[in-house]
Amino acid sequence: MKAFLILEDGTVFTGQSIGSAREVISEVVFNTSMTGYLEVLTDPSYAGQAVVMTYPLIGNYGICTEDMESERPWPDAYIVRELSRIPSNFRSEETIQNFLLQYDIPGIAGIDTRALTKILREKGTMNGMLTTDENYRMEEVLPRIAAYRTGNVVEKVTCREKYVLDGNGPKVALLDLGAKRNIARSLHKRGCRVTVYPAFTKAEQILADAPDGIMLSNGPGDPKACGDIIQEIKKLYRTDIPIFAICLGHQLMALANGADTYKMKYGHRGGNHPVKDLKTGRVYISSQNHGYVVDTKNLDASVAVPAFTNVNDGTNEGLSYTGKNIFTVQFHPEACPGPQDSDYLFDRFIKMMEVDR
Repeated sequence: MKAFLILEDGTVFTGQSIGSAREVISEVVFNTSMTGYLEVLTDPSYAGQAVVMTYPLIGNYGICTEDMESERPWPDAYIVRELSRIPSNFRSEETIQNFLLQYDIPGIAGIDTRALTKILREKGTMNGMLTTDENYRMEEVLPRIAAYRTGNVVEKVTCREKYVLDGNGPKVALLDLGAKRNIARSLHKRGCRVTVYPAFTKAEQILADAPDGIMLSNGPGDPKACGDIIQEIKKLYRTDIPIFAICLGHQLMALANGADTYKMKYGHRGGNHPVKDLKTGRVYISSQNHGYVVDTKNLDASVAVPAFTNVNDGTNEGLSYTGKNIFTVQFHPEACPGPQDSDYLFDRFIKMMEVDR
């Protein structure tokens, strides 16, 4: 069956339908990872987006459910150059085609994803429609495409009730803004007792459980749309409890303390982004997935100072909060997929909690 990807600027790509045949409008973004497509699909940070994979062959090792980063895939649509329909892997449980069908996710294959990525890099991230309707009318669909907004996606992806991963070490409160599973796993394997809270949990409820540390997770969407959550983070900041934040959590902590964020031209999504530790000068290769970034131009040094920067474009990749046991990063130290260069940051968080105890 034919499928069409219609971009906001009127560009049309024609390919073959994969997964569900339903029509969808979403924000089109690209990911440069060469492996880890299942972890990308199940990353809640992709809620409200259609993901383009720049690597030309996707699905060759099938679906291994043990590698899923949440209970289901989250992108609105999936866009690839070539879909492998016969996986070769002893761990594979099913094909990516069946996986997309199971969760009603539409997709398109057989298009020039390199050309598509060049358009997104040159013109910036834009909305697009995926349809199998050969009789679409451009003058009707373009206004609909332009009107799309991701909406309140954090509410869509967060857990519905708190749960606990038991351990004998420090007690960590993990605020689930769209958390990947490996964040909790990275803490739990270090002995932490991890309590995961829904995104809209009041600060008073978290503090009543007397955590030794607080973790703010990754998540989807515009950080400025999370006004209620930002107010609760302000309360957490005022305590002396050590806090470590990743991605969206990093942005929300910055907004809670008077900094600003802005939307990037096309964002950082992939497993090959170099970040520099401004204290040591060392460069790490990181996994990233974000379309917004903290603006450090008017950052008050009495509140926070830049701790990491992106080597490619100079954008902020982390903050250290002045006089506080708080540090935040834009990248993903838990990886999955991606390099584990910055996994040591979890150990740093553990030490902060042990000293504070």
